[in-house]
Amino acid sequence: MPINEYVCRKCGHRFDVLQRLGEDGSQLNCPHCNEPKPEKMISAFSACGVDSPSHSDGGRGCSSGFG
Repeated sequence: MPINEYVCRKCGHRFDVLQRLGEDGSQLNCPHCNEPKPEKMISAFSACGVDSPSHSDGGRGCSSGFG
């Protein structure tokens, strides 16, 4: 299950939600001010491990979703 980031349009609070694939967040409320339907953020992903080499990490085996 992916972790999605959201931001409240009313108070600006940012928070993460563990969701099933296909869930859109339309049923969510801001945990800070209870405003409905926060905006989903676009965020980078990263992966680390010995089986995921990257040229920019000095051989540590980590990569990110950008560049």
